Amino acid sequence: MGLAIVFVNTITAYANDVSLQLKYLQNFKPQKITKNAIFVGSGDSLCATMLAEAFSNYALRACDPLELAKNKTIASKKHAYFVSISGNTISNIKAAKLVLQKTAITKNPSSKLAKTCKNVIVLDYSDSGILTSGSVGFLSSALTCISLVHKFRIKNAKKLFTQATRQAAKIILHNQIYFLGNQHTYPIAMYASAKLGEILGIDSHYEKIEQFSHMGLFSAKPGDTIIILEPKNKHNSKLAAHLKRLGLYVYHPSISGDLISQVLFYIFVSQIIPLNLARKKKLYDCYFMVQKKIRAASSGMIY
Repeated sequence: MGLAIVFVNTITAYANDVSLQLKYLQNFKPQKITKNAIFVGSGDSLCATMLAEAFSNYALRACDPLELAKNKTIASKKHAYFVSISGNTISNIKAAKLVLQKTAITKNPSSKLAKTCKNVIVLDYSDSGILTSGSVGFLSSALTCISLVHKFRIKNAKKLFTQATRQAAKIILHNQIYFLGNQHTYPIAMYASAKLGEILGIDSHYEKIEQFSHMGLFSAKPGDTIIILEPKNKHNSKLAAHLKRLGLYVYHPSISGDLISQVLFYIFVSQIIPLNLARKKKLYDCYFMVQKKIRAASSGMIY
């Protein structure tokens, strides 16, 4: 028998979970397409539901569980998919109790959420087994949600990961950071911002590419960092040129490929950026693990 790997810190555990995604992708099994549905989640899980919304071309919607708990008509005559890794988030459970047709998407089939829902889709992936910033769990949630609204095939995952690793290594974060995305990558921009906060305690912004020119740009200062999470095109190149003239650092990681390949690539980039910086700073633990009072406040509201 092989020896079990024991991770002594949460940065190492996070790095391992990121690498385990390639194994998960080899065994991923899509769900049957659903119609007339609504997806509900918080945090990383909300980003996963927003990806489903985007891949449905907005025919199906993503929803915050607290909004649904306060207004159950949002899910009227719809099948609600509640996404939660732990399956024990209070707002999800409260909202699920108000909905007739419901399915839990969770890692924990014995959770309160799973018991509240009639149906359960179990997220089948391996991780380090300790609490750290979400990576493979997010990927599993995201692809499961997307597969409920869109048929796809995963191609060349290892190549995508290698390219993401190479391009993320070129990104150096300066001052205030802005992640920009569009329909299929805006949820990833949101996720990328969350990873910087959880792992490093760094504040960052996320916006849609068009909206940044209307809003976020006016708070940007020379020396700030802009990371565009969308394939290169005429519009984005024009934006990058304008931003560079203003003295901003602009990074535009990009590859060719179908939508799923693009999404996987940008998820990997979003995970590797904070990992690289954590290693550079020689950090042993994620910021949210070290800040026990903040984590306690978060858990007090979530659970």
